[in-house]
Amino acid sequence: MISESQLTTVLQQRFDYPSFRPGQLEVISAIMNGQSTLAVLPTGAGKTLLYQLPAYLMNGSVVIVSPLLSLMQDQVSRLRSNGEKSVIMLSSLQSVEQRRMALVRLQHYRFIFASPEVLAQPNVISALEHTRLSLFVVDEAHCVSQWGPDFRPHYLMLKNLLRQLQLPTILMLTATATKQVQQDILVKLGLDEQPVKKVVRSVNRENIFMAVKKSLNSADKRQQLLELVTQLVGPGVIYFSSRKQATQISQWLQEQTGLSVAAYHAGIDQTTRYKIQHQFMQNELQIICATSAFGMGIDKDDIRYVIHYHLCANLENYVQEIGRAGRDGRQSIAILLYSAGDEQIPRRLNQLTIPSQQVVEDFVAGQIKVEQLGDIGELLNFYVMAGWNAEQINQGFILRKQQENEQLMAMLQYINSNDCRRNLVLTYFDEVKIEHDQNCCDGKETKWSASSLGLQRTLSSDKQMQAASFDWHERLEQLFFGKS
Repeated sequence: MISESQLTTVLQQRFDYPSFRPGQLEVISAIMNGQSTLAVLPTGAGKTLLYQLPAYLMNGSVVIVSPLLSLMQDQVSRLRSNGEKSVIMLSSLQSVEQRRMALVRLQHYRFIFASPEVLAQPNVISALEHTRLSLFVVDEAHCVSQWGPDFRPHYLMLKNLLRQLQLPTILMLTATATKQVQQDILVKLGLDEQPVKKVVRSVNRENIFMAVKKSLNSADKRQQLLELVTQLVGPGVIYFSSRKQATQISQWLQEQTGLSVAAYHAGIDQTTRYKIQHQFMQNELQIICATSAFGMGIDKDDIRYVIHYHLCANLENYVQEIGRAGRDGRQSIAILLYSAGDEQIPRRLNQLTIPSQQVVEDFVAGQIKVEQLGDIGELLNFYVMAGWNAEQINQGFILRKQQENEQLMAMLQYINSNDCRRNLVLTYFDEVKIEHDQNCCDGKETKWSASSLGLQRTLSSDKQMQAASFDWHERLEQLFFGKS
């Protein structure tokens, strides 16, 4: 059994960190003991280290299941930039020949990244069965519970895959999970009857002030946003539900303020997204207007504010996204802008993901083909192939719709509360309430301003941002194409 001092030595020598962050040592020790572990650690807790460090001490490959292609690409790029060559990503971006060669050499890779859909393919499963696995990582493990019934049925197939692989040590990672979701993760991965180590840390980030600003209409909301970004010191991230609005408002903010602002979402090509991310990391962009695609795997310590222009569908997503502020421990702020009726956006999105009972019945009866329904067709086909009848499928969708409505109501309760917002969040995640103070939130009639929180923009703070003196498009040309 490896000692704490030995693990600390590896941490310092290979990763150049002086000490472990809260929760890291406990998780890594359990993994090195061969114990499957569920780690619920807040955003910024350093979850990638939990599998990277053991990978250098174990004899075998580490498989990392991830929900997003962009997240996998970011993690692979970071490992390679740190000198790690034995890393591969199995994805749809590979050609047939590239995939074949990767699977032939799979046992030679230390890190293997893949989506649950890729891991369901027979040739990939066969290659994994012939690979010595030391650890199987389910990143963003709440997706097993949240996404499985809706968009990603292949998450539900991981249970069978793990059995085929003879249940290697399993690490489940997430930033937010209620007790119910924690149990759901274990059940759906087939681990509910096994001894699993749980390492759960509070979602509370004391240095993030939590506030809600209500507006009369969309024009009023825009004006409030403009006032906030001109008052608050950056860097900052503004989240949108709409790609179109993220792009439009980023351009508008740059025109109105002279700040360096860029949009980031899946509608922008991969190369440009990488450039924008690089500039933001280097403080050459002051504000990112993003969809939820931005943030996973982004390790930037000095984000001072996160503003939500649109409503999150649930507190899990909201807490995870605001947790990207203030990772350096300094004062930061999370602000949610709300206009009456904003909840209709997530409500409509929820309804769009669930087919009607008649569509389900017609599909099961063979009257509708998979390709006629797109992603919904793939989902329904998954359940049919698993032996579900129309009534069972419809009951599953009804239950999920109820859960989504309850989550949305909890989000609205957070917005409309006159009490301590932090305690409302802690209660939601089954945690103990704390005593309210003036640096907590805008509940209990607490008055706040950028100045009172020490987040006021000043001339000196602007000068520290490298991008203030030139257009960021021009800087990108200089950076990547050598133009002066």
